[in-house]
Amino acid sequence: MFIGKEKDEMFMWIFKFAARKKLGMLLLCFVSIAVVLWILYVGKGEVTQEFGSVRSLGFINISTVGFSGHSSPNDEIKITIYNDKKITSQSPPPPIYNTGYTLLPGNPCETFTLPPPPADKKRIGPRPCPVCYLPVEEAINLMPKAPSFSPILQNLTYIHEENSTKSEFGGSIFGGYPSLKQRLESYDVKESMKIHCGFVKGDKPGHNTGFDINDSDLFEMNQCQGVLVASAIFGAYDLIQQPKNISEASKKNVCFFMFIDEQTQKFLKNSSDLDDNNKKIGLWKIIVVHNLPYTDPRRNGKIPKLLLHRLFPNVRYSLWVDAKLELVVDPYQILERFLWRKNTSFAISRHYKRFDVFVEAEANKAAAKYDNASIDFQIDFYKSEGLTPYSESKLPITSDVPEGCVVIREHIPISNLFTCLWFNEVDRFTSRDQISFSTVRDKIMFNTNWTLYMFLDCERRNFVVQGYHRDILEHWAPPPPPTFQLAVSSPSPSPIPFDETPKQIVTRHRRDRKSSRRHRKIDIKSQSQNQSQSQS
Repeated sequence: MFIGKEKDEMFMWIFKFAARKKLGMLLLCFVSIAVVLWILYVGKGEVTQEFGSVRSLGFINISTVGFSGHSSPNDEIKITIYNDKKITSQSPPPPIYNTGYTLLPGNPCETFTLPPPPADKKRIGPRPCPVCYLPVEEAINLMPKAPSFSPILQNLTYIHEENSTKSEFGGSIFGGYPSLKQRLESYDVKESMKIHCGFVKGDKPGHNTGFDINDSDLFEMNQCQGVLVASAIFGAYDLIQQPKNISEASKKNVCFFMFIDEQTQKFLKNSSDLDDNNKKIGLWKIIVVHNLPYTDPRRNGKIPKLLLHRLFPNVRYSLWVDAKLELVVDPYQILERFLWRKNTSFAISRHYKRFDVFVEAEANKAAAKYDNASIDFQIDFYKSEGLTPYSESKLPITSDVPEGCVVIREHIPISNLFTCLWFNEVDRFTSRDQISFSTVRDKIMFNTNWTLYMFLDCERRNFVVQGYHRDILEHWAPPPPPTFQLAVSSPSPSPIPFDETPKQIVTRHRRDRKSSRRHRKIDIKSQSQNQSQSQS
């Protein structure tokens, strides 16, 4: 009753003001009071927040949320606050890798098949076979814009030691004497690895490490990017072969580097092929190496062959060619055919005849290419690790023995790891890299899904012409002098042309020797017939 009485008095009070036409002013006062109270409430909350916590002057990560759309599902959006401003930023996208390509329909190379070998029973042994190359312009356009994917391994660094000591068999100061435990750990492929890979001493490869190079030459090597063609001559063991059929684009963009030692430099100066002012011979930029780490020229040659990624840190693709070989196809065409079209980061030809490591080892011993005890020790060590003769159970691997005079590769972490570990085997055991190739390959393939491409040796002989070492050419037996024959006279040898190449000399000498043997057989037969007639 009391509440009801108060309500009646309130309504009567309102109606009293309404009668006087001041109801609007009363309502306006109520609204103003409500706004003032709201402003005071909000201001009190901000003051409490400001003095109740420490404000950051930098970025504060508030939350991370998943992002879906064109980016990877693993991408994140980060919400940050900077000076009271909320900023939304997306994390960097994942790296892009080359995934290969297929040739367009109608391309002649798409349906190209290797023809059967010619049925020439008189000519046996290795020979070249046809290879379908794209035109240089098309090959350049197909050069991948992004690197190939490196399985598992993403970051590869190298061990640096000023003082390394030998604790077990094999190795060298240049290689750092890695222990057998370190060797085993280097085959356990991880995302980030630090391994021995030559050049252990000194501040950088080629500088106070052994295999030393002048600073001006190192500067030029660092400027080389994109594609590299490299070779080496140590001990004046070979003659320089000039590449042929090289396009203007390759002459402009591809680096051609030839490594030589001081002995080879002296030989080239005496032959007037090299002078102090011009350090180029044809397309080859000549790099003189000092303080070689090995006494064996063949072992020194394995340094640029297998460690080009350390000497040329900015190169994407490299083509190694032994000095006795003459390159006759454009580098871009070779890379497109054997790397990019196959979507692989490493390519090498297999041996034309041998595909088993045990057979290769016996062939090296028979040819006296290394002392037999060292070869036997290396093979026995690999057998203790599980090396077995090649069999069909290894398919699709078609061979355990490469023809290592040409190496085509992309410089990515996994292929760099392969050549580093391959070099470590050459440094510890014999310099015959064909023996250690399959061991390194199989150990890496066992821990990753990385594969390499082994193409036919006849395909290799399509883009390089096999030559001979300089000592063979200089000591080649001259043709026999002409002699008078009673039954069949042999023609006198033709004069040697001035522009004849060493290869043509070798071919001519072989032809003359075969001809002389054939004539000797005819002469002996004729003489025997004359003797039988005189006796009768």
